[in-house]
Amino acid sequence: VQLQAFGGGLVQAGGFLRLSCAASGSTLTVRATAWYHQAPGKQRELVASISNDGSTNYADSVKGRFAVSRDNAKNTVYLQMNSLKPEDTGVYYCNPRILTTSHREYFYWGQGTQVTVSS
Repeated sequence: VQLQAFGGGLVQAGGFLRLSCAASGSTLTVRATAWYHQAPGKQRELVASISNDGSTNYADSVKGRFAVSRDNAKNTVYLQMNSLKPEDTGVYYCNPRILTTSHREYFYWGQGTQVTVSS
């Protein structure tokens, strides 16, 4: 399985970004996926997740601003980030559970994508 996370960048406060987490290789299906945020000098924190059935959950800090979605045909999970704040700055990691061509499920970590929000 190859997992690529991208879409980060530098944006002004109030702006938006869309992160993508794309799985390829021996991937059959991307199942439940979590997005984590690691601010500089802090521990990685869960900010959003999408379950197998498509239900979503969000940390209070991003509720109403972030939206997680999944495109099963593309084996890609997205994190739409709106109304960005300087405290959203950090590295974002996707953590999908993937059903592989061996018909086993494993958790994977994306390489992380940097988001910087300027005030």
